[in-house]
Amino acid sequence: MPRPRCEQISLEIPYYHIVTRCVRRSFLCGEDHVSGKSYEHRRQWVEDQLRLLSSIFAIDIATYAVMSNHCHIVVKLNPSQTEAWSDEEVIERWRALYKGAPVLQKHLAGQQLDAIEEIELAEWIETYRERLGDLSWFMRRLNEPIARQANKEDGCTGHFWEARFKSQALCSDAALLACMAYVDLNPVRAAIAPTPEESEHTGLRERIEPRFDLDKALRERFDAGVEIAGLLSCLQLPAPVKPLLPFRGAAATATATATAATLADLPCSFEEYLALVDHTGRAINPKKRGAIAQSAPPILQRLGLANEQWLERATRFETLYRRKGRDHLSATYNRTLTDRSNNGGDGTTARGQTSRGPG
Repeated sequence: MPRPRCEQISLEIPYYHIVTRCVRRSFLCGEDHVSGKSYEHRRQWVEDQLRLLSSIFAIDIATYAVMSNHCHIVVKLNPSQTEAWSDEEVIERWRALYKGAPVLQKHLAGQQLDAIEEIELAEWIETYRERLGDLSWFMRRLNEPIARQANKEDGCTGHFWEARFKSQALCSDAALLACMAYVDLNPVRAAIAPTPEESEHTGLRERIEPRFDLDKALRERFDAGVEIAGLLSCLQLPAPVKPLLPFRGAAATATATATAATLADLPCSFEEYLALVDHTGRAINPKKRGAIAQSAPPILQRLGLANEQWLERATRFETLYRRKGRDHLSATYNRTLTDRSNNGGDGTTARGQTSRGPG
C-alpha cells in the first residue's frame, strides 16, 4: 500500500527526484505510433510551466528531462524561504496562481474587514505561505494545467497523467549528482539524441544553450485558455525568473540577480559535472538502447569552447532570464481581450466564474 506523501517528504532532506508519467505510459508528449500524429510541442508546455512555477514557489530546479511519455525533475525544497516573504508578497505570489479566498478578494478590493475577517485573512496568508513551499502543490500546479490543455487540444476528457507523482529522496551529494546525470542522459539512453548537449527539453541543454522565453511562455499559457486566474490574467510573474540551481562557484561570480545570490551551490563545478555526464554517457548499459559514441570527442571540445570560455559562459547564464518586454505583453493582453470580446464575450470574466477549489 502506498505511503502518504507526508511520510515520503522530509524537510531535513532538501533534494528529491520526481517522476510523473502519462496515463498508460502513452506517448502523449511525443509521436503517436498508431496515428503518426506528433505531440512533441507539449514537451515545451511542461518545460515552460516548470520554469514559471519555480519562480513563484520556494522550490528550485536542479535539472529536468521532459520525455515523450514521462518527466523527470530534480528539485530542491526551500520552505524556509517563504518565511522571509512579507504577507503582501505571499499574496502576490499566490494570486499569480489562484484568485484567492473571498476574504482575500475583499481585502484586495479595498473593502473594510471586521475583526473576524482580519483573523481569517491572516490564517489564509499562513496557509498560502505553507503551500508555496510544498512539493505537492507545486506538482499539482504543474500537472493540472497541462492535462487541461492537452484534453482541450484533443477534444476529450479524462486522465492525462497516470497517477500522482513519485518522489525519491536524494540523501547525499553522490546521490544528487548521480540522479542529475541519470536525468540529463535520459534522451541519450532512449536513443533520442546522440549526446546530452543535443538533447531537447533537458536542464543540461538549457544551461548550455538557454532558450527559455518568459514572454512567449506567458503568452502561450494565456492563449491556451486553460487557466482561470493568475499568470493567465496578469501576463507577468510576481518575481524575477529564477535560474536553474547554480553549480559551485557560479553564484559568486554571476553578474547577478538577487535571486541567484539566494540559491545554494550544487556540490561541484559545472565543468566537473559536464565531465561526469560525458563519462557516464559513454558507459554501455545493456538495458538501454543508447549511449554516447566512444569515438566522440570530449564534451567541451564538441561545444567548441576552451575551459576558460566555458566557465565564463556557464557562470553568466542567469542574466539571460531577466524579464523583458512588459509593454509588448500588455499590448498582447489587450489585443487578446478585444478579440475574445468580438467573438462573443470577455473570456477572462467567464473563466473567473469557474470554481478553483480551496483558496
